[in-house]
Amino acid sequence: MTMKILVFSDSHRSISPMETAVLDEKPDYIFHLGDLETDADELRRRFPNIPVASVAGNCDFGRAGERYLFFELRGKKFFLTHGHFYGVKLSLDSLVNTALAAGADAVLFGHTHSPYYAEVQGMLVINPGTVGMSRRTYGVLTLADGEMRYEGKSVR
Repeated sequence: MTMKILVFSDSHRSISPMETAVLDEKPDYIFHLGDLETDADELRRRFPNIPVASVAGNCDFGRAGERYLFFELRGKKFFLTHGHFYGVKLSLDSLVNTALAAGADAVLFGHTHSPYYAEVQGMLVINPGTVGMSRRTYGVLTLADGEMRYEGKSVR
């Protein structure tokens, strides 16, 4: 059975593009990688039947959100973070090394507002970009038959 996960980051109060993507893609799960956590809360309200995993970003002042989440879905281990605590604007080394040491199959982050995708030592490294700025990008992560596939997209 296939599981579709939408990946958003840096929405900065732009709920409409995320709502459009959810309605278009019909995901089974949503990852929100910070900035702003209240946007993830709004997704939970609008789509109560879709689980939302979210982390706090550098603009989530006064929120007690998680800096990172590490969990498993369909036999794959995910490391989610916004990225600012790992210095991702300068280098991905700290983030990648932390995720590899944790045994992650995929590490997902935001903060840079630039889409990024790579595979490092068998681990997917994913940044969906920003769904809240002019680019309006997001990601679709598909889990099927023990495999993961990622595609970067733009909101129509």
